[in-house]
Amino acid sequence: MRGAVLFAILFVANQAWADEIVITGRLEQGGVAVGIAPVGSKIIFNSRALTPTGTGQFVLGFDRDAATSAELEIKRPDGTSEHRQLAIQPRKWAIERVKGLPQALVTPDPATEARIAADNKLMAAVRERTEAVPFYESGFIRPAEGRISGVFGSQRILNGVPRAPHVGLDIAGPVGTPIHAAADGIVSLAKADMVLTGQSVVIEHGFGLDTVYIHMSAIRVSDGQRVKQGDVIGAIGQSGRANGPHLHFGVTWFNTRLDPETVLAVLPAK
Repeated sequence: MRGAVLFAILFVANQAWADEIVITGRLEQGGVAVGIAPVGSKIIFNSRALTPTGTGQFVLGFDRDAATSAELEIKRPDGTSEHRQLAIQPRKWAIERVKGLPQALVTPDPATEARIAADNKLMAAVRERTEAVPFYESGFIRPAEGRISGVFGSQRILNGVPRAPHVGLDIAGPVGTPIHAAADGIVSLAKADMVLTGQSVVIEHGFGLDTVYIHMSAIRVSDGQRVKQGDVIGAIGQSGRANGPHLHFGVTWFNTRLDPETVLAVLPAK
């Protein structure tokens, strides 16, 4: 049952070595997993070279439309390698119809499109940076109190126009409701004037994992600031493209969007 059982893989081709390699988490679209390999191993996942922690731990992420198979290669310290095809479970996605948005942000003019493209480029660059410290080991908490008004993966119909799927968890609440850091980390972006996302914050949690907080009414942190889980980083608002006050909470692994509810289940606060 999804939400009750974590998928686990034990590599068994070489038993002496295989006992040291375990992957736990959810191998599914939007999912996240954490692996352990012998210290000194090199990890390659779908052609991306990953740096493990000093204890051999590494993180894997699977996007909303991930293929049903993913390739993992682990190069052992002795120079030999293991290749595995990971089976990724597909999911079904809802359709959400959102009305009342500023039409200029649903069908923007060329000048606004250019600003949006610049914002997207900045966000992509921020997500590709990563800290070589496993801050994520604090686990993750839901960053704000409120009603869940939008879920990950749903196909969005904005003012009647089909748009990209939703890639976060929306938490509705009154303007000014405190927003907390979901996990320990370092603020990699604190920007108040992004076109679609409004007042926005990104926190790095190490080894590719970031959290994203957008549509805020206030930002209480600055670039480069170290934060602890639960620290107030801002407040719920309605900035950017939003039809009501809420926090859009996102989780990414590099530029792969993950389901925040899955991350909260796989990596809960300790």
